[in-house]
Amino acid sequence: MTAAVTAAEALRTATLALREAGIEEAPRDARRLLAHALDIPPDRVTLILPEPMTDAATYQALIARRIAREPVSKIIGRRDFYGRAFRVTPEVLDPRPETELLVDLALEGTFSDVLDLGTGSGCLLLSLLAERPGATGQGVDVSAPALAVARANADDLGLAGRATFLQGDWFAPVTGRFELIVSNPPYIAASEMPELAPEVRDWDPALALTDQGDGLGAYRAILAGAAAHLVPGGRLIVEIGWQQGAEVAGLFRAAGLQDVAVKTDLAGRDRAVIGRNR
Repeated sequence: MTAAVTAAEALRTATLALREAGIEEAPRDARRLLAHALDIPPDRVTLILPEPMTDAATYQALIARRIAREPVSKIIGRRDFYGRAFRVTPEVLDPRPETELLVDLALEGTFSDVLDLGTGSGCLLLSLLAERPGATGQGVDVSAPALAVARANADDLGLAGRATFLQGDWFAPVTGRFELIVSNPPYIAASEMPELAPEVRDWDPALALTDQGDGLGAYRAILAGAAAHLVPGGRLIVEIGWQQGAEVAGLFRAAGLQDVAVKTDLAGRDRAVIGRNR
């Protein structure tokens, strides 16, 4: 009888297969998927490496999915954002570290209520509510499946009582005014879609990536209604593509917002635009 491979051997084989497939973070991804296959926390992988693999086939199937360029987060159904784990599915955009800048910027000011346009997984809205225990908020998305994910995340984080989710296009289902509006809208131009990494192009919903136009359509729609839904002095913060700073800032000013500024991420690239209502 052939002895079962150890977890260490399975991990080495998987890492090599991912490297040969061109996966940049092969060692990291192989370890994360091993932890998922064994249903253990990632920080326990080292402890079980000498042990035999009880279900190598499950691990091999996960590795095959990653070789097909399915993101690890979509495989395991979770992605960390601002120190919390969020459910993700093919119906929502993967939360990304760059988007955490919007949370940082929002927390630099005061707010007791927040509106998140194009909420997706709810990561922006729920992170803000978790960081500001007295605040309440609304998340809007045109996608019913995305809203189901956001509601599940609100339940997981114990925030369902402070978060309301509405289905509709931008401000269509929204009433009232807010001290803070945030959005990570689809900002990739249709012409740029073929250039995206397959993990993004093939696994994130196209609706959350592109406006099927020049990449500025969502900003035009948001700014057409922002002033009417912000209290005096209320702030609007949006994520942008790294080459869109000047154009989006110009749209902010044309809409009458004040104190408009382009903010950079940790890589020094333009990542957000912020403005204040009169």
